Amino acid sequence: MHLKRLTLTIPLTLSLVACNTGTLTRTSVPSEVMPAALTNQSTVFADSLTAGYQNWSWSTTADFAATTPVQAGTRAMKVTFTAAWAGLYLHTDAPIDGSKVDTLRFYVHGGTTGNQAVRVVLEAGGSLLSQSFSLTAKPNVWTLVEIPLSNLGKPSSISGIAIQDTLGKAQPAFFLDEVMFYQKGTTPPPVALSLYVDAALARKPISPNIYGISFAGETLARDLKLPVRRWGGNRTSRFNYKVDADTTANDWYFEGYPVANSNPGILPRGNAVDLFIQQDKRTATSSLITVPMVGYVTRDRNITCGFSVSKYGAQQAVDPWHTDCGNGIKPDGSFITGNNPLDTSVASNSAFVQGWITYLTQTFGKAGAGGVKYYNLDNEPNLWNSTHRDVHPQPTSYDELLNKTIDYGSKIKAVDPAAQLLGPAEWGWSNYFYSARDAAAGGDWWNTRPDRKAHGDMELVAWYLQQLKAYETTNGKRLLDYLDLHYYPQSGVYNNDISAATRYKRLRSTRSLWDPTYLDESWIADKVNLIPRMKAWVNTYYPGTKLAIGEYNFGAPDDINGALTEADALGIFAREGMDMAVLWGTTFLGEGQAGYDPDRTPITYALRMYRNYDGLGSAFGDTYVHSASTDQAKLSIYAAERASDRAITIMMVNKQETVANITLQTKNITATNAKVFQYTAAALKSIVTKPDLTLSAGKVTTSLPASSITLLVIK
Repeated sequence: MHLKRLTLTIPLTLSLVACNTGTLTRTSVPSEVMPAALTNQSTVFADSLTAGYQNWSWSTTADFAATTPVQAGTRAMKVTFTAAWAGLYLHTDAPIDGSKVDTLRFYVHGGTTGNQAVRVVLEAGGSLLSQSFSLTAKPNVWTLVEIPLSNLGKPSSISGIAIQDTLGKAQPAFFLDEVMFYQKGTTPPPVALSLYVDAALARKPISPNIYGISFAGETLARDLKLPVRRWGGNRTSRFNYKVDADTTANDWYFEGYPVANSNPGILPRGNAVDLFIQQDKRTATSSLITVPMVGYVTRDRNITCGFSVSKYGAQQAVDPWHTDCGNGIKPDGSFITGNNPLDTSVASNSAFVQGWITYLTQTFGKAGAGGVKYYNLDNEPNLWNSTHRDVHPQPTSYDELLNKTIDYGSKIKAVDPAAQLLGPAEWGWSNYFYSARDAAAGGDWWNTRPDRKAHGDMELVAWYLQQLKAYETTNGKRLLDYLDLHYYPQSGVYNNDISAATRYKRLRSTRSLWDPTYLDESWIADKVNLIPRMKAWVNTYYPGTKLAIGEYNFGAPDDINGALTEADALGIFAREGMDMAVLWGTTFLGEGQAGYDPDRTPITYALRMYRNYDGLGSAFGDTYVHSASTDQAKLSIYAAERASDRAITIMMVNKQETVANITLQTKNITATNAKVFQYTAAALKSIVTKPDLTLSAGKVTTSLPASSITLLVIK
């Protein structure tokens, strides 16, 4: 089968079949967020069949005055195929000039059942054309479909449209609305969208821990009433609290390095983690501390080299400030092996970590008495043979990961039973399913996967959960409290690129968190479906385990595009019921660069919209309630109720680079006054209070600026 990519603009990923000159092509097409301009508009149906159109349908019942569901106005078209290969056929004796339009646009709703499979064709010169566009309707939701006429034969004169059954049988009723042809313009006009909130439906608690940040500064933590702050990342895997030193590992020439300390004579008191926890206590933030399990911690407070040039010979690159420290790669490109881990480090085990937890509980109290509440079981263990190959060159296996989790986890719980443990803190997609030992086999290792096959051919995360459940069953003790996976989109958006293509892709990439139809636009080329996947693993293998995305970032933190994406992600975490999520980094600018201020970047204002939108500590609600948008890909909406004052808070993220005209319909909300708070590119250092809106019969119509985050607070 010859495969090619179609150029389509569709806000939801659909299963598509396009037939062009007899060639069958299947693809999954991602949404664009830019709206189409409705110029040279020629309407077929909007509240009623346009005058001049005739119903030439066959084996089909067409009701042109259906009152529910309706996408816009008061009526929609209800279509029921009553026999195989039936078709809705709408003909006009006043043909449309095909040179003045280039897109067919309509909304489709699958009713309560959905999955109606149809193909769309045009009529020209009294005949239906052979080229077609196929789709499957989704249940209980309106989906906008925009089809370039180039995919439908692009006739010079259009005298009708037909939508035909492709299942070869009668199908349940589906609905169409706003059917029209138009020409895309260069300056899009505002797009009208309908939003809906019902305060009595889909109610569930929102965990405050979804608003976490790694290494947030004290000013930002105080401003956000930061719920959780993480001490994590590659360097923390070898932090030695006794000498207050860590190791740069593969990030920077494998150097042992002292942490700046004004009074090292009193160590371990006053080490970097002590100071970290002290800040968290001042801001009423829970600490998430990474404990080292890699097997070594940094030796002392001297600057040391994991791959000394004087000891191991010439290397491809050296630290320009410490030229004896190389990158561990020989000039011929091969890795240095057989180096001595003791060059930078000392051996460490679970007893060392138990001693540290004992020290922390003696210094700050136990988890239930204001001490450290959360511990990460190291960081990205299936990258140790890369990140920390100077001390752990052997690839991590299924068994090593489990055995260390049990060994270290039981030691931590023995000291502080109330402490919450998070693992395995894996870096991303590949190591959700396979171990580093699988990858070390080389070749098409994902097919051979020797380590995985030796463990029942189970996905690594699934096996990990299963074995820890078995441990609890046998020992009566839960070690793992949170399934913790890291997530970075692999589609080339985790950067500062704000070109048009990357902006749109970045905004689409949040769909990988929740959308089972979204085909990841990267080397993954699969449906990530991260949060539902995590839930399924937990429900199947270790019920009761909480869910954490302990490290994530979608890029562009210094731009409004990154703020929109973050606001969307936070809403998804709330809606999908995540228990914890921790942002990695609030800026990509280095200290000293123009605009550097990690506390005042656009991405931090996305967090402020949820945590402190008015500067007075007011926050998004803590009970999620039902919310829906006719096009979540263009304008997403998330709603909640706040326990303190019963206010309904509604977050709207306009991902379009044009104004959006919206109609918001609410239900089970009695108040009529809505306060408005907004964040836009026009004021990147502030959240602006806008004039109040008034809801009439629970409804309000307004406009939202391009690329904006808007919060309504209805008290």
